[in-house]
Amino acid sequence: MSGSGAPTIETPRAEGLRVAVIAAQWHPLITDSLVAGSERALAEAGVTDHKVVRVPGSFELPVAALHAARSGYDAVVALGVVIRGDTPHFEYVCQAATEGLMQVSVTTGVPVGFGLLTCDNDPQALDRAGLPDSREDKGYEAAQAALISALAIRSL
Repeated sequence: MSGSGAPTIETPRAEGLRVAVIAAQWHPLITDSLVAGSERALAEAGVTDHKVVRVPGSFELPVAALHAARSGYDAVVALGVVIRGDTPHFEYVCQAATEGLMQVSVTTGVPVGFGLLTCDNDPQALDRAGLPDSREDKGYEAAQAALISALAIRSL
């Protein structure tokens, strides 16, 4: 895991923003922690209008994110995890989810915080999940990215 080159980002004040958090259900220990990290960032930013929606897996994140973006949310946070296995599903799901989330953001103009972990194994995912022993909190970071991007777009 790299981690080098990561900027130091302060969570902005973002009162009044409406945020949808869309999270996959696979690997609940990890995804529940990603959701908790995201909600912590939203609370620190003063966001009180947010909704958490759970979808079956990471493949379903883009369609739910699209509906959230079209429903008037100012930002979407997409959270999930895909862990490499013995079949090529990893490449297909990761590519489809990543491209789908980018398409949602670009076509709707609503920022999507990318909190989809794409890991080779369970320890890598656990280390990014924001658990007490984790080195990173990608749920928190994805929410920060969505908020900062929404505020930047408003300033344009």
